[in-house]
Amino acid sequence: MDWSATTLWWLAAGVLVVAELATGTFYLLMLALGAAGGALAALAGWSGTGQMAAAALVGGSAVVAWHLRRSRHPVAAPASSNPDVNLDIGAAVHVEQWLPDGTARVHYRGAGWNVRYIGGGTPSPGAHVVRAVEGNCLLLDHAVR
Repeated sequence: MDWSATTLWWLAAGVLVVAELATGTFYLLMLALGAAGGALAALAGWSGTGQMAAAALVGGSAVVAWHLRRSRHPVAAPASSNPDVNLDIGAAVHVEQWLPDGTARVHYRGAGWNVRYIGGGTPSPGAHVVRAVEGNCLLLDHAVR
């Protein structure tokens, strides 16, 4: 069985896509685009060197473009303090009494919650805002007055 260069390039692209699905490394999809570029070059009748150059140029350019795009966008906040992930972030909570270690117990959303103070200074009873969630513990800061 004699496979054409085009078939081998498409096979390489498929293997890279499968590898990306198995590992979650998005850059492998960019390299798969490069392999598709090599397949199109082979289909156009380019030599082996031209096919490799096309694959390297397309794949390398895609990797660089993706890297530049990612570096320009800010990194998302961790899920524990990201209001897009956790809807409790920014919620108001009233603390009746703080323990000496900076923790307390509050009633929030119909249940009792452990809370910990992460703001500056000493915690005082009153209104606070949820800044993050760690497991079943709400991390609080003073409410903006």
